Amino acid sequence: MAHRTPVLRSRLLDEEVGARLYFKCENFQRAGAFKFRGAYNALSSLTAGERANGVVGFSSGNHAQALALAGRILEIPVAMVMPTDAPLPKREATRAYGAEIVLYDREAEDREEIADRLRSERDLTIVPPYDHPDIIAGQGTAALELFDQAPGLDSLLVPCGGGGLLAGSALAAEARGSGCRVVGVEPETADDATRSFRSGRIVRVENPPTIADGLRTPSLGRYTFPVIRERVAEMVTVPEEAIVQAMRLLLTRMKIVVEPSGAVPLAALISGAVRGDGRRIGLILSGGNVDPARFAGSNA
Repeated sequence: MAHRTPVLRSRLLDEEVGARLYFKCENFQRAGAFKFRGAYNALSSLTAGERANGVVGFSSGNHAQALALAGRILEIPVAMVMPTDAPLPKREATRAYGAEIVLYDREAEDREEIADRLRSERDLTIVPPYDHPDIIAGQGTAALELFDQAPGLDSLLVPCGGGGLLAGSALAAEARGSGCRVVGVEPETADDATRSFRSGRIVRVENPPTIADGLRTPSLGRYTFPVIRERVAEMVTVPEEAIVQAMRLLLTRMKIVVEPSGAVPLAALISGAVRGDGRRIGLILSGGNVDPARFAGSNA
């Protein structure tokens, strides 16, 4: 089962952005990221036959680790399709949890095609990283917990890659009827979700150059897109330098390590993409799985 992760505060960061901030620390989640919530929920929903045959997933790291760990706990074989440039600690952790890793070149190969081939050859069940009802439902439990831990939030800032966490958070806010505005945040160079949200159609951005490797998904999915379009209040983008600055502030002011993807909500406030205006704002710090060498190289 997933950990009930803590909510942290920082007087200094409140003053920095002019708001009362409530940080939902999914960097302390099992496998180091919110992805465990969805992976465990999805695997728990499989039939006995599906469990026996095993599953295949595709991910640059956090879903890979989460699915591998959930598979070990539930005794379900897991194969993971991962890019060759995935952060080494994420690959090592995925293998350590017991998953088989199938590497691919993201510039020349399609991970979903590889996963589908493995599904066909081995009779596996595909468990995607975000575009699945059970994944979305599991991811949304992070926001549900936060609404209990910090009642009366005016806004909730959520990282957006493929949209599983954002869609789940929006559904959770709607279910609670709290009036909390859910805002999605992504890097300026990986703005497919923002463009999709504003245009009303799914827009793809292939292999975007961003430090936030967990948000490099090419597009929203057929399940996540309509939920986000109908229930998310706003989408904003942040520059790379703001992401690095947010990582630095989380480390120096709060003494916590947060990966670039998890730092984008704070980057939205630092960059002015979202204004503080004295409001009560929740931020989901989605994970803490960052390559130490890369972290040092980012000058965070």
